[in-house]
Amino acid sequence: MIGAQMIILCLLLASCGQGGQGGGSKAEQLALEIRTEYIGMTACTASMDVTADYGERVYQYGMGLTWEKDAQTVLTLTSPEDVAGVTVRIEAGETALEFDGARIETGALSPDGLSPVDSVPALLDWVKEGFIAECAEETLGEVQTLRVCYRDPDAAAGTGTEASVWFDTATHGLVRGEVSVDGATVIQCAFTDFQMV
Repeated sequence: MIGAQMIILCLLLASCGQGGQGGGSKAEQLALEIRTEYIGMTACTASMDVTADYGERVYQYGMGLTWEKDAQTVLTLTSPEDVAGVTVRIEAGETALEFDGARIETGALSPDGLSPVDSVPALLDWVKEGFIAECAEETLGEVQTLRVCYRDPDAAAGTGTEASVWFDTATHGLVRGEVSVDGATVIQCAFTDFQMV
């Protein structure tokens, strides 16, 4: 299995670097190093602010994340105040909101059914398995980051569903993630206190 992962990583190296300096650039090497770390990750925690843009409606949420490999993902809403305490459990393709025993469905933001609560597990999947279309080093505020863009290898930039993820170049923790559909950003996640095991 490790051999297969290394072959995939080598193949992806050829696709990375449109924002870098060509084959084998520092950004490309860092993107592959980070991917390997996330493939081996067994758990992570974080706090985040999530913005979901439905076009005519925009919602903002504060969330706490607990993710474990081969187990459920738990998101706890911390804001806005009227939904604070709602727990979101994602397990084996099933997503549900729970509050005092009540279960609520969430609306899809993309044709493939992506909802705001599915955004973090989807971002983690892209990091571990997505086709790396572009990567480049950028500064976000005072943080040096690596931005990696994932999309279908046959799709042009700005078409279909694509994700951009910014990693802290020092810790490799998630700093920011965005999901776009046909060039319009539908989900933005700003991470704080990202801890990886």
